Amino acid sequence: MSSTTQVQMLLDKPRGSAVAPGYQPKVLLDNKTRNVETMVVAVEVASSSAAPSLPASVGGEDRPIAVGGQGDYIRLSDGRQILDACGGAAVTCLGHGNQEVIEAMAIQASQLSYAAHGFFDNNSRRDLAEWFKATSQGHFRKAWVTNSALGGHLTRRAPFEPLLLPGVYRIPPCNEYRQRLQDESDEEFVLRKVSELEKAFLALGPETVTAFIAEPVVGAASGCVPAVPGYFQAMKAVCDKYGALLILDEVMSGMGRTGTLHAWEQEGIVPDIQAVGKALAGGYQPVSAILAGDKVSGLMDSKGVTFTHGHTYQDHPLGCATALKVQQIIQRDGLLANVQTQGARLEKLLKGKLSSHPHVGNIRGRGLFWGIELVKNKANKEPFDARLQISHQIHATALAAPYNMAIYYGQGCAGEKRGDHVMLMPAYNSTPETIELMVDTLASVVEKVFADSTVLSNL
Repeated sequence: MSSTTQVQMLLDKPRGSAVAPGYQPKVLLDNKTRNVETMVVAVEVASSSAAPSLPASVGGEDRPIAVGGQGDYIRLSDGRQILDACGGAAVTCLGHGNQEVIEAMAIQASQLSYAAHGFFDNNSRRDLAEWFKATSQGHFRKAWVTNSALGGHLTRRAPFEPLLLPGVYRIPPCNEYRQRLQDESDEEFVLRKVSELEKAFLALGPETVTAFIAEPVVGAASGCVPAVPGYFQAMKAVCDKYGALLILDEVMSGMGRTGTLHAWEQEGIVPDIQAVGKALAGGYQPVSAILAGDKVSGLMDSKGVTFTHGHTYQDHPLGCATALKVQQIIQRDGLLANVQTQGARLEKLLKGKLSSHPHVGNIRGRGLFWGIELVKNKANKEPFDARLQISHQIHATALAAPYNMAIYYGQGCAGEKRGDHVMLMPAYNSTPETIELMVDTLASVVEKVFADSTVLSNL
């Protein structure tokens, strides 16, 4: 497939004699990817590893009521102060109640609160787009700023399957803990992943594949799983060989969460398209963005085509101004360096406190983005029965008194609806004392849950 055809199919619809009647472009999706915000029409799921349904209390009316927040803490209506060790879903990168951000929001709202993107441009959007371009050394020449999500998370998408289009195919993930063979080197593991991707291209027909999508460090679906060294360089080479785009989902892992502004900076590659969100505006506004590199934006310009999809709140002036202020604070205060420093501290403390626990199978992550996978049998990595909902028990215990700490949790990381993990994703300005308190509290919670006679009787 030529580069021209790729971008027309991705952004403009296929046309001309080169496209057969009834043609359906395809997207290859690394099976670890579960949450692609604002980017791709997620369609057919070929994996059986859907996570089980969440407990009835999740998202229900019996949730604690948050009434305030300051720094690393959320205040509840019952008076408790909750230590926010996960930023929701890796969102609150500056903590709560940052006055600089709030003032920037007020100024923008007083000047221009909304302008329909189909009729008007606005300076806040222009400033943010220019910032994306400058901080990527000119690579991301186009940015579409939105606030909505379209997900590949299997449990969340299941009710909508009949409404979704075909065209997404999954390959095995680059999960070192679950996929790597005994005595297999990094190079051998990567070569096996290359073979899997190439086989998918050839089976589907290389001329029909538009893009390969993956997360540099897998977030909610698998619990902070980084790829082995060399993986993304090898995947990019395969995409280039067959004329497909490389699309990276950095909604969770991007915008500084792993210690660099973009997670791909640590992988030695640059994507053709990237999705960002969550830490982009730090939760002060719901903001996400699609960034397009030279291959896509250059072709769009040469062909005179535009991205015709739109959202009501696309390029929202208040959202753009908020996101820019958050990122400027991160840059000015050197918080990416703090993410690296405190991330190393978090890794050391987690491994020191939890690696010897009989039900902690794996501790993995990067920067301030760490996950702990919990297993029934540490020797053979056997996961717990999903019905026990171990990760939810740890989350619920942590949130309750006397622990009063919010952590993220998930299930399904081991496949076939099994596998429990919890995640710590603190703010970028976290102090050593806060990091130590989070790890000490989590360690106490894990000990408490597995000491419970009810849990033990089901192991």
